[in-house]
Amino acid sequence: MRFELDEDQRDFAAALESLLAGAGTVSAARAWAEGDHAPGLGLWKRLADLGVLSLAIDASPVEVAIAFEALGRHAVPGPWVESAAYLPIALGREVEGVATVALPPHVPYALDADVADQVYVGASLATGVGERVTSVDRTRRLFRVEGAASDSGESDREAIDLAVLATAAQLLGAGERVLADSVDYVKQRTQFGRPIGSYQAIKHALADVRIALDFARPLVHGAALGEIDVSAAKLAAGDAAYLASRVGLQVHGAIGYTAEFDLSLWLTKIRALVTAWGTPDFHRGRLAQQLGLD
Repeated sequence: MRFELDEDQRDFAAALESLLAGAGTVSAARAWAEGDHAPGLGLWKRLADLGVLSLAIDASPVEVAIAFEALGRHAVPGPWVESAAYLPIALGREVEGVATVALPPHVPYALDADVADQVYVGASLATGVGERVTSVDRTRRLFRVEGAASDSGESDREAIDLAVLATAAQLLGAGERVLADSVDYVKQRTQFGRPIGSYQAIKHALADVRIALDFARPLVHGAALGEIDVSAAKLAAGDAAYLASRVGLQVHGAIGYTAEFDLSLWLTKIRALVTAWGTPDFHRGRLAQQLGLD
């Protein structure tokens, strides 16, 4: 399968990249983690004005994947999967403002319920928001919610699949960012008078990440086109991004472990997204069932 973006899709991707590259997303993510939502909400409005919240209704899953790869690459905070992927399909309309959702068992907590204008359990409004739950990713502020989800049938399955695709695309973007930053770092850091990127072990580890991401990308694109199951895309993107995070942490050495270093934003986000909208075990089981192996 050969996948290429058309001219409009390339223009959309370029517009997103231009906006996010100069938007101070790292500062917005750090502020969001501390409970200061103002920078993130300002960014939310700019992305909404660009049409990100309407993609699920007015465009195709391909545009959704393009947008979420960019969001992952720039570590944009907020309940984007919930507001721009799941809820528009589940509700049959674009959501207004910031919205979030819990959908047990695979989405047990509502992301950023403290800042959301609407909080749902499935396609039904939540009856209450409870205590906050700790996440490995400090920008993902999770909350218990009260309420029961109504069964919306086929639309809910479609909404879940789009949310899984969006999460896979985020993982792909985050993995690409970690790889790019790691390559830049190993060119600059020296050891025994040589850049560490000149050592074969480092080259091989980074090459393995490049290969894993390159194998995951067509699965994400194929899922966006409806030709590949989204579970396969989520698994491949999750494995590739997690490998990127492990190698990135290793090549950065001690500074990679510090919260003060920007790399930590992507490392923790990848760790959280690997299990978001269905754990790897769930998606493997789903694939096995479809293949008649269960």
